[in-house]
Amino acid sequence: MIDVLDQFRLQGRVAIVTGGAGLLGEAFCDALASAGARVVIADVNIEAGKKVADALKDDGRTASFFRLDVTDPSSCSQLVDFAESEYEGIDILVNSAAMDPKFDPEHAEEQSNSFEQYSLEAWKQALDVNLTGMFLVTQAVARLMAQNRKGSIINICSTYGLVGPDQRIYQRPGEPDRFKPVYYSTTKAGVLGFTRYLATYYAGTDIRVNALTPGGVFHDHDPQFVEAYSARTVMGRMARGDEMNGALLFLASDASSYMTGANLVVDGGWTAW
Repeated sequence: MIDVLDQFRLQGRVAIVTGGAGLLGEAFCDALASAGARVVIADVNIEAGKKVADALKDDGRTASFFRLDVTDPSSCSQLVDFAESEYEGIDILVNSAAMDPKFDPEHAEEQSNSFEQYSLEAWKQALDVNLTGMFLVTQAVARLMAQNRKGSIINICSTYGLVGPDQRIYQRPGEPDRFKPVYYSTTKAGVLGFTRYLATYYAGTDIRVNALTPGGVFHDHDPQFVEAYSARTVMGRMARGDEMNGALLFLASDASSYMTGANLVVDGGWTAW
């Protein structure tokens, strides 16, 4: 009988994490490396990406950094060449790179984001990163996976790809209205369609494609936002940065070998009401 814990181990496998220097991306890299994977941290931010890779290597784990622009087809192709050269293959792809609006003083000028005034340029940029970028990276990696007829692709979604944003939690009394912008829900809903398309496209192979949908992860949010967000969840709080790792590892490993085209929701009950 197979030891269930053995099914979660990733010794010898190669994983690429786009957006690997981001809040969730860094946690994903750590989880995959802890399970034995050799991890390629792919991010447009060179300094932050190298820092993640160096931290993993300092801890005795195997990791490399690759500077990736998900909107550039040649950069995506070079990423695959790099992974093949470094580790002789790709077994896991985590599509975590995405634009996500920030609600903090540093980005105050971006916070109005009203639908009526939202610019076409900003809309196109978000689609380029959040959807076209995912398409380009996956297409490049899938060419290699298709040769071997196996692999696990995990696309990071959001609860706002399942339900509309509760715009009330972004408002502040006495301040101008601010909103989660239209591109975010639209692109994250598109991630689910992309996931289901690929899962059925690779029917009959061992290439599995699933989505992971996190709820809100705490990252120095102001107390008013935390209180408003937490009140909307069944568990009454935001997630910790490491609370998506178990779900990510499940989807990446043989523990989910009979799972494809699915969406694993880890949102503290946000969408259960």
